[in-house]
Amino acid sequence: MSAPSQICLPNPLARWPIPRRLNPHYAEVKAESIAWIHSFQAFGPKSQKAFDRCDFSLLASLVYPTLDKGSTGCDLMMLFFVFDEFTDQVDGDGVQAYVEIVLDALRNPHEPRPKGEHVLGEISRQFFELAIKTASPSSQRHFIESFAEYVNAVIEEADDRVHDRVRNIEDYLSLRRQTAGPYPSYFPCELNVDLPDEVISHPTIANLMRWVAESIALTNDVYSYNIEQAAGHHAHNIVTVVMRDLGISIEGALEWVGKYHAELLERFVEACEDLSSFGSEELDAQVAEYVQAIAHGVRGLDSWCFESGRYFGDKGLEVQKHRVVNLLPKVGKDVTTPMMARLVAAVGGSS
Repeated sequence: MSAPSQICLPNPLARWPIPRRLNPHYAEVKAESIAWIHSFQAFGPKSQKAFDRCDFSLLASLVYPTLDKGSTGCDLMMLFFVFDEFTDQVDGDGVQAYVEIVLDALRNPHEPRPKGEHVLGEISRQFFELAIKTASPSSQRHFIESFAEYVNAVIEEADDRVHDRVRNIEDYLSLRRQTAGPYPSYFPCELNVDLPDEVISHPTIANLMRWVAESIALTNDVYSYNIEQAAGHHAHNIVTVVMRDLGISIEGALEWVGKYHAELLERFVEACEDLSSFGSEELDAQVAEYVQAIAHGVRGLDSWCFESGRYFGDKGLEVQKHRVVNLLPKVGKDVTTPMMARLVAAVGGSS
């Protein structure tokens, strides 16, 4: 049987109660954040153009629609995707070297970085030096812990890539909840609250965080699958994992993922309705604010995937309506750099 020329994207957010919302400070903060990331000259002109096309400030403004004016959310997205770009080019040992630089910079944000060090060090240092000016002590600690888990998981992803390893569904989701970066992305949601460790580790809150984390991973995987398969970089993707593990077609895999994803979100909504008290009205209000904030990320990411040029070029809003995507022809194995071959030639020459 020949491979399909088109795929139909599932819509697991069809019943998600939180609507799209854009942070009112988007335009102003975007300008500041772009100027900041450009100052490092991390990429050549063409790769920088591909990076800018993705509009990571839009992502932050959709994911954090209630965040106060400031660049923490936008700068964090810049850090995530710069780190992602460089680590996609190396093996586990190469990622390990980047990890050591980034974690040292985050843990020592007031210390000058060594001369000649990779630019990731100074980007990380400047990001956190600014962020901690307004972040609660508990949010700072939780961010460092979760970011360390995230970057160390990327080492495993790189090793899988080098060895052409495709995990089973359970093992993959366990790793992907980390490599997608959702837990450190909760940092801006926690900036203005001071949540004790016992709240973050409480079974109900931990489940809510995990369900959002998986939602973020699944959304990213499904919408990025087309350009990743074209670039030969799709082994670390839930669609490939489900096809291999269950021995089904791409259409069957997308249907499975869509159903699984929708069930995750249903569990989230049900758990929120039964959220118990943590002992005081003040703490309960902070917990409710935090849960609402991370929930915005579900809709925000989904909207950004269609509104930016990262996955669908200039046809994103059209794809969002009809959900049909033409599969791009393969351009080779591991053609992922620079900037995933300019986002696979701007998603098949759509613009």
